[in-house]
Amino acid sequence: MLLLGILLNIFIRGVVPSLSPLPLGFVDCVEAERGCKEDPRCKELYMTLEYCASEEALAPLGNKASIECLEALSGLHYLPLLACKCQRGARREEHCLKVYWSIRILQGYDDFEGSPYEDSPVESSRMASLVAAASSLLLDGQNVCLKAAQDCGLYEKCGSLRSEYVLACTKHAPGSDHCNRQKCHRALRRFLERVPEEYSLGLLFCPCTDKLCGERRRKTIVPSCSYQERDWIQPNCLLLQSFCRRDHLCRSRLADFQYNCQPSGKFPSGCIRETGAVCLKSYAGLIGTIMTPNYVSNSTVDVDLWCNCEGSGNQWQDCLRIQHMFTNNACLENSIGTMGSSSPRPVESTFPPPSRPSPLDQQNELSNNAQDELSNNAVQQSEEEEDMEEEEEGGQFDVIPLYAEKATVSNLGSGGGEVSPRLSIGPPPSLLLLLLLLSASLSWG
Repeated sequence: MLLLGILLNIFIRGVVPSLSPLPLGFVDCVEAERGCKEDPRCKELYMTLEYCASEEALAPLGNKASIECLEALSGLHYLPLLACKCQRGARREEHCLKVYWSIRILQGYDDFEGSPYEDSPVESSRMASLVAAASSLLLDGQNVCLKAAQDCGLYEKCGSLRSEYVLACTKHAPGSDHCNRQKCHRALRRFLERVPEEYSLGLLFCPCTDKLCGERRRKTIVPSCSYQERDWIQPNCLLLQSFCRRDHLCRSRLADFQYNCQPSGKFPSGCIRETGAVCLKSYAGLIGTIMTPNYVSNSTVDVDLWCNCEGSGNQWQDCLRIQHMFTNNACLENSIGTMGSSSPRPVESTFPPPSRPSPLDQQNELSNNAQDELSNNAVQQSEEEEDMEEEEEGGQFDVIPLYAEKATVSNLGSGGGEVSPRLSIGPPPSLLLLLLLLSASLSWG
């Protein structure tokens, strides 16, 4: 399978120019779409499938339309498009997911055979190491969730993005007595996609031995806005899933969760993927969508969706299957239990995060910031970028340092070896005056 991915990657790179470096063996759906559209036949079939996917999202396809869609799907043989995947949190993630689902009109919503997202073996190994490290450290007698929040606050990126989603999830929408749930969800996704898992998962899955700690953990995602309905009435789980299916991002995050959190009795973890680390990441990926899960109380680690199965009729079993993905899932339960059996990594034993991310992360972050930035911060952002251009060579980074460098006596007037026009190269006026008075006194003497 890895060899096939490498060959497809080489093939597609020969067809279209690469937008950005991609992991080995990974074919991005946006690039695959470009390659397909360069071939007239492939383009025609793909556009037919696009139309089929858009129509299917509104209502079930009729017999004639279904036959045309099946013919287009069977005639599409462009391998990079058929095998492509997407990256979480990428700049064009939603467009990539749209391409992914356009050629999978026959895939059922409960199909667990694959995820739209590519998880490299290196990433899976890193997640497993993170969970193992967290499980080996104990802080007896401490409120570990409070400690996790303090650790997040010491890392500027974590603290600022956490403050951003807390504000978005607690601020009332104009003319309303409730929050703007869409802004709340968007801010939560930004936090979970951009903050290292050492901090984000530490906040979500910190272990608790008392209800005060459990309540802090339960309120981590501001459930009054992101999780519960304002009238406290739970919708039917089938209705919740139906709304999720209409959104490419929510559908993809749910498919990723179903794939990575499949229970299995073959492994001690209870997961079909051998390790529960990727299950935790997929669970966190659901937060910030309409299928946001959360803890049901402050005294257990049980999680659930904000929905029930009342009024499901003859679809009652289908509704229960949705609920049991969270309430009766040995893989998810063991994964949370493993992460929550001890504290997150203490700050003093953790290497501090780099002051600036890699250029690829910077490119994605800059593009996302340009889309999500509020208009009332435009002036402040412009001033900060001007300051950074003066302080950084080339101006390629947009991250504000934790402690902004201020002008000091030693660096005033220093401009890369150039002499300031305000500085005179001759003697100062006070020295000339002193010489003139000395000369006058000698002449009078």
